[in-house]
Amino acid sequence: MQPIAERFQAVFERPASDVFFAPGRVNLIGEHTDYNDGFVFPCALECGTYVALAPRSDNQMQVCAGNFDDEFNVWSLQGAIAQDPSCQWSNYLRGVCAILLSQGHALHAMDVYIEGNVPRGAGLSSSASLAVAFTKALSDINHLNLSVGEVARVAQMAENDFAGCSCGIMDQLASAGGKDGYALLLDCRDLSFDLVAIADSLSIVIIDSRVERNLVGSEYNDRRADCERAAAALGVNSLRDASMELLEQKRGALDALAYRRARHVLTENDRTKRCAAALKAHDLATVYQCMHDSHVSMRDDFAITVPEIDFLVATVDALLDNDGGVRMTGGGFGGCVVALVPKAKAPAIEARVKAGYRAQFGKEPAVYHGKASEGARRLLC
Repeated sequence: MQPIAERFQAVFERPASDVFFAPGRVNLIGEHTDYNDGFVFPCALECGTYVALAPRSDNQMQVCAGNFDDEFNVWSLQGAIAQDPSCQWSNYLRGVCAILLSQGHALHAMDVYIEGNVPRGAGLSSSASLAVAFTKALSDINHLNLSVGEVARVAQMAENDFAGCSCGIMDQLASAGGKDGYALLLDCRDLSFDLVAIADSLSIVIIDSRVERNLVGSEYNDRRADCERAAAALGVNSLRDASMELLEQKRGALDALAYRRARHVLTENDRTKRCAAALKAHDLATVYQCMHDSHVSMRDDFAITVPEIDFLVATVDALLDNDGGVRMTGGGFGGCVVALVPKAKAPAIEARVKAGYRAQFGKEPAVYHGKASEGARRLLC
């Protein structure tokens, strides 16, 4: 990818004053728990979204998107900022501006060039990376001094209210607050987190099924509605406040679908905490079991896997011997598999996965060997 400062110069015919970056993320375990005030265990990745900008003298925000053939989108910072139904990517950024203005912040007009290298639709949070990078840029340029949690909240609200996806806070928090070499055990209720080191002997292998997801649609939002319906039947504000004992006690008050959704969330919260503790203690056998059980729960209780994903998980699982773990990651319905594997096994796993997937589905998955990386930051000023 051409350096983004050079792309800005080519498009706007003047130099950029600042460059910002926010990473994508991969979630090691803890799926669909974030919007239920639960626990998640993500880490930031090396890929992400870059934002180059320079101030303007009027009230216009002018943004050019490199990943969309240098498409432009322009809106005024005076008056109400509306969604643009013809330009979905711009709504993440329009939403950030609208939310910050509604909070009483003053924003400078800018020329902005954005470009990212997170695979879209793969479950690695390209959308959160985009919104967090832009929020971080606006915070620093306008001296708003937003905390990591505040940056994440603004980016989440933009995705919820302007882009139309009822996502939780995990993706944005991981992108905003990631730490090099660490995964974050995040409590999505109070936004606190514990850092857990990932041993140097382990590799994070991300396998993109190339089954593209689109969470701005009914399936993801339906799962959230199922969880809210279950919480209401259990008499709690959130499934975080429920327990397996309560769920079994009130099973008759829930329809079968709501029961299975709630069972996934409650058991997933427990698995996530146990997996983080096991990784900290170098207990890879427990890490394996937690990740294995998480995938089974997502497949059977939450019904968000697809045959391609299940095949990839089974292929990697067959090469593990309680010395790592593998599961689907992301919102579901395609996207990626994440595996924590010994570095010595990573090349053989990649070769087996590519050969098997090509034979079974007639296409080759993309395989990334990643590491936990730093969160949103300023690169150039």
